[in-house]
Amino acid sequence: QVQLVESGGGLVQPGGSLRLSCAASGSIFSINSMGWYRQAPGKQRELVAVITSGGSTNYADSVKGRFTISRDNAKNTVALQMNSLKPEDTAVYYCNALVRPRPGISTAYWGQGTQVTVSS
Repeated sequence: QVQLVESGGGLVQPGGSLRLSCAASGSIFSINSMGWYRQAPGKQRELVAVITSGGSTNYADSVKGRFTISRDNAKNTVALQMNSLKPEDTAVYYCNALVRPRPGISTAYWGQGTQVTVSS
Protein backbone atom coordinates (compact mmCIF):
# COMPACT_ATOMS: atom_id res chain seq x y z
CA GLN A 1 0.00 0.00 0.00
CA VAL A 2 1.34 3.38 -1.10
CA GLN A 3 -0.17 6.76 -0.42
CA LEU A 4 0.61 10.13 -1.99
CA VAL A 5 -0.29 13.18 0.08
CA GLU A 6 -0.45 16.55 -1.66
CA SER A 7 -0.51 20.08 -0.34
CA GLY A 8 -0.09 23.66 -1.50
CA GLY A 9 -3.01 24.32 -3.83
CA GLY A 10 -5.13 27.42 -3.61
CA LEU A 11 -6.29 30.64 -5.23
CA VAL A 12 -3.80 33.12 -6.66
CA GLN A 13 -3.90 36.13 -8.95
CA PRO A 14 -2.37 36.04 -12.44
CA GLY A 15 1.39 36.47 -12.17
CA GLY A 16 1.47 34.96 -8.70
CA SER A 17 3.20 31.85 -7.41
CA LEU A 18 2.34 28.60 -5.67
CA ARG A 19 4.39 25.66 -4.47
CA LEU A 20 2.86 22.19 -4.55
CA SER A 21 4.30 19.37 -2.47
CA CYS A 22 3.74 15.63 -2.47
CA ALA A 23 5.02 12.95 -0.12
CA ALA A 24 4.93 9.22 -0.82
CA SER A 25 4.65 6.73 2.01
CA GLY A 26 3.93 3.06 2.54
CA SER A 27 5.49 -0.10 1.16
CA ILE A 28 8.15 1.36 -1.11
CA PHE A 29 11.24 -0.40 -2.34
CA SER A 30 12.19 2.42 -4.69
CA ILE A 31 10.60 5.15 -6.80
CA ASN A 32 11.51 5.38 -10.47
CA SER A 33 9.95 8.77 -11.10
CA MET A 34 7.60 11.33 -9.62
CA GLY A 35 5.64 14.01 -11.39
CA TRP A 36 2.65 16.25 -11.66
CA TYR A 37 -0.35 16.09 -13.97
CA ARG A 38 -3.28 18.46 -14.26
CA GLN A 39 -6.82 18.34 -15.54
CA ALA A 40 -8.84 21.43 -16.40
CA PRO A 41 -12.64 21.36 -16.81
CA GLY A 42 -13.60 19.74 -20.09
CA LYS A 43 -10.04 18.72 -20.93
CA GLN A 44 -7.94 15.58 -20.75
CA ARG A 45 -5.46 15.06 -17.97
CA GLU A 46 -2.03 16.19 -19.15
CA LEU A 47 1.55 15.86 -17.99
CA VAL A 48 2.95 18.99 -16.38
CA ALA A 49 6.40 17.88 -15.23
CA VAL A 50 8.23 14.70 -14.26
CA ILE A 51 11.54 13.94 -12.58
CA THR A 52 13.39 10.63 -12.44
CA SER A 53 15.35 9.20 -9.54
CA GLY A 54 18.48 10.33 -11.36
CA GLY A 55 17.28 13.92 -11.59
CA SER A 56 16.31 14.11 -15.26
CA THR A 57 13.31 16.36 -15.88
CA ASN A 58 10.70 16.91 -18.55
CA TYR A 59 8.16 19.73 -18.78
CA ALA A 60 5.11 20.47 -20.83
CA ASP A 61 5.84 23.21 -23.36
CA SER A 62 3.18 25.39 -21.79
CA VAL A 63 5.01 25.57 -18.44
CA LYS A 64 8.67 25.65 -19.47
CA GLY A 65 10.46 28.59 -17.93
CA ARG A 66 7.74 29.12 -15.34
CA PHE A 67 7.51 25.85 -13.37
CA THR A 68 10.30 23.93 -11.67
CA ILE A 69 10.06 20.37 -10.39
CA SER A 70 12.36 19.00 -7.69
CA ARG A 71 12.57 15.95 -5.46
CA ASP A 72 14.19 14.62 -2.35
CA ASN A 73 14.87 10.93 -2.92
CA ALA A 74 15.68 10.27 0.73
CA LYS A 75 12.30 11.63 1.84
CA ASN A 76 10.28 10.38 -1.16
CA THR A 77 8.92 13.85 -1.82
CA VAL A 78 8.43 15.95 -4.93
CA ALA A 79 7.63 19.63 -5.27
CA LEU A 80 6.43 21.88 -8.07
CA GLN A 81 7.29 25.56 -7.87
CA MET A 82 4.87 27.48 -10.09
CA ASN A 83 5.71 31.07 -10.99
CA SER A 84 4.11 33.59 -13.34
CA LEU A 85 0.82 31.76 -13.13
CA LYS A 86 -1.78 32.28 -15.83
CA PRO A 87 -5.55 31.72 -15.82
CA GLU A 88 -5.03 28.79 -18.19
CA ASP A 89 -3.04 27.06 -15.43
CA THR A 90 -6.28 26.62 -13.50
CA ALA A 91 -6.83 22.90 -12.98
CA VAL A 92 -6.80 20.08 -10.50
CA TYR A 93 -3.18 19.03 -10.06
CA TYR A 94 -2.35 15.40 -9.32
CA CYS A 95 0.85 13.96 -7.94
CA ASN A 96 2.03 10.77 -9.63
CA ALA A 97 4.71 8.27 -8.69
CA LEU A 98 6.01 5.18 -10.43
CA VAL A 99 6.79 2.95 -7.48
CA ARG A 100 8.52 -0.38 -6.99
CA PRO A 101 6.80 -1.82 -3.89
CA ARG A 102 9.24 -4.71 -4.18
CA PRO A 103 11.87 -5.73 -6.72
CA GLY A 104 10.51 -6.59 -10.15
CA ILE A 105 7.17 -4.79 -9.86
CA SER A 106 6.35 -1.22 -10.88
CA THR A 107 3.01 0.43 -10.18
CA ALA A 108 1.72 3.94 -10.81
CA TYR A 109 0.09 5.72 -7.88
CA TRP A 110 -1.89 8.95 -7.79
CA GLY A 111 -2.60 11.56 -5.19
CA GLN A 112 -6.10 12.80 -4.49
CA GLY A 113 -5.62 16.03 -6.43
CA THR A 114 -5.37 19.63 -5.30
CA GLN A 115 -7.17 22.59 -6.86
CA VAL A 116 -5.17 25.45 -8.32
CA THR A 117 -7.18 28.48 -9.38
CA VAL A 118 -5.62 31.50 -11.08
CA SER A 119 -8.05 34.39 -11.27
CA SER A 120 -8.14 38.13 -10.74
